[in-house]
Amino acid sequence: MKKIVSALLSFAIIFSLVSAAPAASAAGSSSRETVEQTIRALGIIVGDENGNMNLGSYVTRAEFAKMMVAASVYKDSVGSGSGFSLFKDVKQGHWAVEYIKVAVSNGWFVGYSDGSFRPDNNITLEEAATSLLRLLGFTSSDIVGAFPYAQLSKFNALGLNQNLSRSQGELITRDDCMTIFYNLMTTSNKSGTIYAKSLGYTINSAGELDFSSLVAANMKGPFVLEKDASLASKIPFSSSNISVYKNGSLSELSAAGPYDVYYYNANMRTVWFYNNRVVGTYTAASPSRVSPTSVTVAGNSYTLGTSSAAYKLSSMGLFSIGDTVTLLLGMNGNVVDVLAPGVADAGSSPSVYFGIVVSTVVSSYTDSSGNLISQNNIKVACTDGTVRQFAGYTSSGSLVSVTTSGGSVRVSDLSRKSISGFVSSDGTKLGSYSFAPNVQILDTHSEAGYKVVYPSRLAGALIRSEDVRYYELDSSGRITHLILDDATGDIDTYAVLTSVKSMNSSSGVASGSYRYLLNGNSATLSTTRYFEVEAAPVQFRYASDGTISTVRNLKRTNITSINSLYASSDSTQYRLADNVQVYIKTDSVYDYVNISAVSDLSKYTLTGYYDGFGYSAGGKIRVIIATKN
Repeated sequence: MKKIVSALLSFAIIFSLVSAAPAASAAGSSSRETVEQTIRALGIIVGDENGNMNLGSYVTRAEFAKMMVAASVYKDSVGSGSGFSLFKDVKQGHWAVEYIKVAVSNGWFVGYSDGSFRPDNNITLEEAATSLLRLLGFTSSDIVGAFPYAQLSKFNALGLNQNLSRSQGELITRDDCMTIFYNLMTTSNKSGTIYAKSLGYTINSAGELDFSSLVAANMKGPFVLEKDASLASKIPFSSSNISVYKNGSLSELSAAGPYDVYYYNANMRTVWFYNNRVVGTYTAASPSRVSPTSVTVAGNSYTLGTSSAAYKLSSMGLFSIGDTVTLLLGMNGNVVDVLAPGVADAGSSPSVYFGIVVSTVVSSYTDSSGNLISQNNIKVACTDGTVRQFAGYTSSGSLVSVTTSGGSVRVSDLSRKSISGFVSSDGTKLGSYSFAPNVQILDTHSEAGYKVVYPSRLAGALIRSEDVRYYELDSSGRITHLILDDATGDIDTYAVLTSVKSMNSSSGVASGSYRYLLNGNSATLSTTRYFEVEAAPVQFRYASDGTISTVRNLKRTNITSINSLYASSDSTQYRLADNVQVYIKTDSVYDYVNISAVSDLSKYTLTGYYDGFGYSAGGKIRVIIATKN
């Protein structure tokens, strides 16, 4: 079991829009936001030049043809040329001529007997239903009955009408089309394949669209913003009504600076940019410097995400082993570009990190001249949860600030700086101080343990001065960084001991052997000292060297009522930990279950185990043991 799990930002976490969007499923059970975001990500319906979706507008036959093409295997193959005349009212130069050509050629649409297509006619529900059935591969022989009753019956049977309130003869709007095409994606075609899967989109085990893959499929980037350019001038759509994220949080285009890495999705009118940089000594390349795929800088390994970065760090490039470099990192932490030290910092403020030293290491490398170089390094768990390595030395458990600028790194010890007060119920203030929108909070303890904490986690808690090791304010007097001192109990590990054994060595020193369950998994722990605890739920604490420093039993309470957030014992209410472990115990057997499995208190007696050790924001139930009545 590891004491520290590195909290490097992954693609899913940095991808803020994805985490904000609800999971995709059948339209009947999905939020309107899910439907709209998914259809925009697919590029089926997008806004006008100003980002307006105009969802109340009726849809013409030409517009529906374009939507169908965008929802088909031809979505990337329609040219921008003028095409040729298909119908007497669809001449060369008509904006939809290419889309209509694809729709008609594939039999999804047909013209009228007078040689017209009537592209500007608003489309009815039955016309749309007929076209979509053809798109799914159904022919007239598959649909028994007269038009339009048979077509609408099949349309409904396939679930294409879920969450749709239109009936025969009614015109459909862009909002209706959002719902229809969303349903289409999770409908099976004639051959029995989920339609979205036939287009190459990712489908989960429940047959649902994977939203993050949709966004990524139409994302452009990474790009690096030039020194004198504005981000607004680099995106191929209007900056009106767009979403902008900086390092995963809501922002504005004007906040982007030189050498920031950016991406965009034109369908979703969304831009992401990052100013994540690493400054340090380039000490190794893997598998070789001839063709590297990853490099080691400042003691950490980074994957090379572009051919440009790989070339610059190769034996043919600009940088050699032993050089100080600045890595520009993209949304998934890969290296997008490499700059000489100081280039990215010119005219900008230094980068400053705050955190706790989790370990000290000595790094050695051979420079380009063949000299063996050794240097002291520290690994710092920064307030954003990322563990970074810097040249310098200070003991594990110390609080430090690290300033990088122009290729130089300065490590400074932090003196204690406290603040106290109640955290507001909405998690926006601590005492009289507001939290900045992107506040970073880290709970720590003296043995170099740490855990990222979000403001909502502290809501309603009284934070005492002894609970705060350090804080920083911005120019507006808002808290931007907060380092706590063992205030939540979230740093430690909670498990159920199922057996405890004491063993004496030849020298007479007692050691311990413990069998335990953690999230339903069984494991054994051996310690060089014996902790006097009973076989019941416990808290493990790890020292900076990875050994167990503390094992203690949790406090217990009989639960008299419970829901998904709270448990009560008579008049006392306890908050459930986000990762509360629930077991049904039968004799000596523990079955790991969801909390809903034991919520009927007429069937189960519940005992809750909580961290009653004086944490200001603690007292959470970490384990629940249920026994059948």
